[in-house]
Amino acid sequence: MLFNKSSFLFMTFIVLYSTVSPADSLSEALDKGKAYANLNLRFENVEQDNAKKDADALTLRTRFGFKSAPVKLFSFAIEFEDSRVVAGNDDYHNANGKHSDYSTIADPETTELDQFYIQYKTHNFSSKIGRQVLTLDDHRFVGHVGWRQDRQTFDGISAIYSANDNLKFNYAFINQRNRIFAQEKDIDSEDHLLNASYKTSIGTLIAYGYLLEIDDTNDNSIDTWGIRWVNNGKSKPKRMFYLLEFASQESRVANIDYDSDYLHLEVGTVFNGLTGKVGFESLGSDNGNYGFSTPLATLHKFNGWSDQFLGTPKQGLEDLYISLAGKAFGGKWTVVYHDFNADESTDNIDDLGNEIDFSYGKGFGKHYFAGIKYASYSAGDQAAGKVDTDKLWLWLGVKF
Repeated sequence: MLFNKSSFLFMTFIVLYSTVSPADSLSEALDKGKAYANLNLRFENVEQDNAKKDADALTLRTRFGFKSAPVKLFSFAIEFEDSRVVAGNDDYHNANGKHSDYSTIADPETTELDQFYIQYKTHNFSSKIGRQVLTLDDHRFVGHVGWRQDRQTFDGISAIYSANDNLKFNYAFINQRNRIFAQEKDIDSEDHLLNASYKTSIGTLIAYGYLLEIDDTNDNSIDTWGIRWVNNGKSKPKRMFYLLEFASQESRVANIDYDSDYLHLEVGTVFNGLTGKVGFESLGSDNGNYGFSTPLATLHKFNGWSDQFLGTPKQGLEDLYISLAGKAFGGKWTVVYHDFNADESTDNIDDLGNEIDFSYGKGFGKHYFAGIKYASYSAGDQAAGKVDTDKLWLWLGVKF
């Protein structure tokens, strides 16, 4: 079944849409709609200081879709996604069992319905039902993992209400997480996402609650409540920006309850065309037994591009980082350094290593783009189970 438990809601919406959109209106929605596509050809190499073979993957991700014009405040969108190995270059473990003697590159071959939703939208309210992309704030808790070839989407219903220019409310109910590992690794869920933001002249205050539960026979939950204060740095003549965020999490795993906290501090500035940042992120631990978890996040964006900490260690994680970004030769470059430590140290685990990351990307005309990205992780304490890892990406894409 396409949407599992949400199929009933989706079919209800189909009936409603057909009621308000007679044949001539549907024709108008199609005639004035917009088709789009993008392709991303990427080479990825992974080298690790362990028994795994070095991995190489050359994959092509093709995504194409159509979004209708609105008719009587309703519109719809449908989008497909395909990821294929190119020229037989598949010497990698795809996270679904293939070539397990190689290092992992999480880009399995797959063809999927990426999005399929109906939207109702007025000047201050919008709602979608069906399969859709959902992102909140900086993707730290809810994101689309767009870096991977098979991005993350969700089945459910979402709504956004803007009370005025400054106050906005978000709500979503998710009953299936369509993850980055192809359809066989999708997860039924009962997730409630709440997010409210208020803009002021000196920054934006955000409060949120993310109540997550995998829909199976186990008693499990991850309930997170947090507050975030962010300044986007648009003030002049000096552009300063900062981020303050704190969250508390209660989790139930295998009938055991855990508590942990999250803290993120960041400050930065723009000077002479360069953007500099320094930050500290702490994913807390419950006495070394559980690490703060963000299972719906775009995890690749945080804690190093080598993806060593997609799952937070039981000892928690502290990430002290500094970054510098700028422009050169018509493109954008970024350099980031991370220093990782355990939130709750033990005799054997304290230093979790360090990492340096670099990327450069450039667009060519309106439709083409290319880039290079490199991550080098140096492991810390051997007891932490990490090994030195180097990753390299090269990509070329087109969108229209």
